[in-house]
Amino acid sequence: MSGAVLLALLPIVGLIALGMVLRHRRFLDDGFWPQAERLGYFVLLPCLFFHGLATAQLEALPVGEIALTLILSTVSVAALVLALRPLMKVDGPAFTSVFQGSVRFNNYVGVTLAAGLFGAKGIALAAICNAAIVPTVNVLCVLVFARHGSAKLSGRGLIKQLVTNPLVVGSSGGIAFQMLGLGLPPGLEPAMKALGAASLPLGLLCIGAALEFRSARQWVGPVASSSAMKFLAMPVATVLVAVLTGLKGPALTTALLFQVLPTASSAYIMARQLGGDAALMAGITATQTVLALAVIPLVLAGLTTVVPL
Repeated sequence: MSGAVLLALLPIVGLIALGMVLRHRRFLDDGFWPQAERLGYFVLLPCLFFHGLATAQLEALPVGEIALTLILSTVSVAALVLALRPLMKVDGPAFTSVFQGSVRFNNYVGVTLAAGLFGAKGIALAAICNAAIVPTVNVLCVLVFARHGSAKLSGRGLIKQLVTNPLVVGSSGGIAFQMLGLGLPPGLEPAMKALGAASLPLGLLCIGAALEFRSARQWVGPVASSSAMKFLAMPVATVLVAVLTGLKGPALTTALLFQVLPTASSAYIMARQLGGDAALMAGITATQTVLALAVIPLVLAGLTTVVPL
């Protein structure tokens, strides 16, 4: 399994590295990257989730077990981070970055890894994972920003952030189509599939372009705290819950993959929009992206000795 994960990681690493090279060599104008990230976040990735969920063959997949495992483990780690807040020597905005780094995940890397490991089944499993934890993580993060961010949200602003999140909308729409048994129109289905497929390489290029390692050295404590939660507490919590729910096989592998993914670059955008510490968020994202290359195979190899995957 570790060998398969490493092989699936190679094209991801290559595309991220290419994004870094393109940005530093200024092959494209600097204004291209924010717009490309915006396109991916608001259009391409929601299309991927919607199409994946609306067309997935879910009958043979343990949808309930996956959702319950991911939601309970995510909420448990979020509660742990909040409980440890008094021990962290950071202000409110910085804590929002630590919190995001502990629970938020990079959708692009997760979907690409799942597809590389399990093909079309992996995409369906990834769609279920996203449907379960995208709303969960976004609700938790928005609530933490409302309490600790410098830009306090009103009740209306809080609700707006929750119901207009493009990833939540895409996932919810796909679930609705799946539950109602609605099929996508012949002309629309291939278009959405193509748009969703485009989100993966473009998103990975944008991740590479957005990485900034210089800032990571300035906040060793917060970076270490969020990474410990992400790469240690989260997979352990996931396995413990999986034992209770009976989740196993490729479904458990995919769930574990999603729970040890590095923080998404979209966390930086949310930090800027909702009054978080954006500079710290950039440092956490850069550090976790590098650590994930070693952590993901190690976590799967180590935890397979406890729970057969």
